[in-house]
Amino acid sequence: MLQTTLEITPFKNEPFTDFSAEENANAFRESLQKLDASFPVVVRSWIDGEEGEGGSGTFESLDPSQTSRVVANSAKCSRDDALRAVVGAHKAFGAWSRKSAEQRAEYLFQAARLMRLRKHDFSAMMVYEVGKSWAEADGDTAEAIDFLEFYAREALRYGRTQPITRHPVEDNELQYIPLGVGAVIPPWNFPLAILAGMTCAALVTGNTVVLKCSSDSPGIASMFVDLLKEVGVPAGVLQFVPGSGGEVGNTIVEHVLVRFITFTGSAEVGKGIYEKAGRVVEGQMWLKRVVAEMGGKDFMFIDEDADLDAAVHGTHAAAFGYQGQKCSACSRLILHEKIHDEFMEKFLPLVEATTLGHPSDPKVYLGGMINEAARQGALDGIAKAKEDGNALVAGGEVGEGEGWYLQPTVFTGVKRSDHLFREELFAPVLAVHKVASFEEGVEAANDTVFGLTGSYFGRDEDKIETAKRELYCGNLYINRKCTGALVGVNPFGGFNMSGTDSKAGGRDYLLLFLQAKSISRLK
Repeated sequence: MLQTTLEITPFKNEPFTDFSAEENANAFRESLQKLDASFPVVVRSWIDGEEGEGGSGTFESLDPSQTSRVVANSAKCSRDDALRAVVGAHKAFGAWSRKSAEQRAEYLFQAARLMRLRKHDFSAMMVYEVGKSWAEADGDTAEAIDFLEFYAREALRYGRTQPITRHPVEDNELQYIPLGVGAVIPPWNFPLAILAGMTCAALVTGNTVVLKCSSDSPGIASMFVDLLKEVGVPAGVLQFVPGSGGEVGNTIVEHVLVRFITFTGSAEVGKGIYEKAGRVVEGQMWLKRVVAEMGGKDFMFIDEDADLDAAVHGTHAAAFGYQGQKCSACSRLILHEKIHDEFMEKFLPLVEATTLGHPSDPKVYLGGMINEAARQGALDGIAKAKEDGNALVAGGEVGEGEGWYLQPTVFTGVKRSDHLFREELFAPVLAVHKVASFEEGVEAANDTVFGLTGSYFGRDEDKIETAKRELYCGNLYINRKCTGALVGVNPFGGFNMSGTDSKAGGRDYLLLFLQAKSISRLK
């Protein structure tokens, strides 16, 4: 039974696990061993409070770093399953929307508490299913806990009396009310954190959710759905429909009863969703709202007076952490010509020393890419870079062993018109571009259709102020890497083809799932 939280403490970020402590490392190994013995896990749909087999058969998720290992065998929902889920969510909306903010927030607080107790199990699943290292998986789980805790508190804030101007002859109030049924479509690269954040932001604001997870990560998605079932989220409020984008994704995006879509993924898919959501069909009573966080072609600009040691390590982490498979990853390194050679002398040995292998080994930095298509896309990009005359100075080959491995790869001499400078590969491939001045560096950084993250390294305060004003991206970092946004600290979302600037983990985010109702009464 749901318990009432008596005291709401101020939000603070979940600490990352210190794996140098032997007890923590041993606990994580135990979770890895326990999960390995359980594979393949069975994933079922959850529609109107009942588990199902899926009307289109099953599909598998594989370990990207040991492709013979089947991690999950998942129900594959059909179009009819998706239609039934939307109708069920619509029916459940009335009762759920009338619950108080305190009641809905308590589900998130309870889920956060349980996830914190079992965090290594969630992280271990991501090591196997999506190829995350210990640190990357632990960070993903910590971020999921943060989203639960942060959005629960934010829901309480929006549920309170809102400040408005007083009137002498009227009693006025402003209420925030939910939208309705939401289609939630998260990615595979942060398959717990982003899934949890998108889903629970919609739920805690009083909406119901039809969740279609990535086909590469149904195992971790199912673990989270089971967690919400365990804390007692009512039947119908959350509908879980794993399946294909063409059959399930399009169905829920286009359904007349769906009020909003929240999506994280590629720009190509995001643009398609935006277009479909913009069509008003017969019987539709609203304009669908789209919350989209899409791709990036993110930069790190290292100026002539930068701390090169800090910049080298920051670039390595941002470019190659989790195989470069982050929308925030650095894929364009912009170097001032005065420090270009010295930077590369320090940087390339670090790249060459990067360890590849199965991420269940704590010494491994890079696991396999998510699937063969992703690796092939990266290899195609590498081939195009060679055709453009870019100089391959590190990597460029597939890694050894059973898995979709790709060596961390660096090209120099990349021009702004080149494929590698302009196109997102979503891979451990870095384009290095040389500039002659601060002004040219700013111009190069902004020369993209994307605008998600960026980083400027330099010491001159006047240049820093100009960089803060002129560098155009949703998340700009000064003298630190362009990845690693923290909930509440770095609200996250980008400009232009990087999406709708959702600012996940910020004070504005829940507004995307609410609408304001102004009520006036004569005294």
